[in-house]
Amino acid sequence: MSLSSDRLQGKVCVVTGAAKSIGFGIAQKFAEQGARTVLIDIDPAVRESAKSLADRGLPVWGYVLDITDRAAVLACFDEIAGTAGSVYCLVNVAGVVSQCPFTECTEAEFERDFRVNVFGAAWCCQGALASMLPAKQGGRIISFSSKSGKTGSALMVPYSAAKGAIIAMTQALAYEYAREQITVNCICPGPIRSAITERIPEEHKTIYARRRTALGRYGDPEEVAHMTLSLCLPAASFLTGAVIPVDGGLMARNA
Repeated sequence: MSLSSDRLQGKVCVVTGAAKSIGFGIAQKFAEQGARTVLIDIDPAVRESAKSLADRGLPVWGYVLDITDRAAVLACFDEIAGTAGSVYCLVNVAGVVSQCPFTECTEAEFERDFRVNVFGAAWCCQGALASMLPAKQGGRIISFSSKSGKTGSALMVPYSAAKGAIIAMTQALAYEYAREQITVNCICPGPIRSAITERIPEEHKTIYARRRTALGRYGDPEEVAHMTLSLCLPAASFLTGAVIPVDGGLMARNA
């Protein structure tokens, strides 16, 4: 079995949360490997992000989309199938984080975290599967959970609960669609330089990483992008239902 990424040439790969940061890094990596890459985000900046790749001659499309709107998501995936072709890979990166002492968490905060992180990912999975199943060529679904989805995080109960649900959904979908040769896996990033962590002062990042991670540093979006890409290559065709930490050894060190 070839380890080459050439097998992604011409494949349609959809990445949500792709306007910037980790999502954009993943979309860029797919496009550079020849995939017909679709960038989705609620942020209109996704159009400029897609244009920056198109200007390099890469095959990309950008869509502004609220993934919590199921009807809009399904319509968007229909349009993608008509424009770019049948979806082969979906990467669910889009997410939000609510931070609050648990006794002060509101219904709105719980609802927001679940609507975006869980329901949004679910609707995108439905849209992608509607394209993958008739094509009968297998496929890849990769959703992003978090260290918080595995071990929980204080002051982030709504987020931790939602990201835990992503893990359960990943494993259920992996079993349900295995016979169609559609693999479904989950990545749990640890401390990564991203839009979510950019507000944390550098000195605090350094202290946290040295205390909590085995490698003693924050990760870069490109390191997450490489892991995501690897899950879509032929070499990963027997891997499904997996929950993969990309965290510099954070969970291993703090187990």
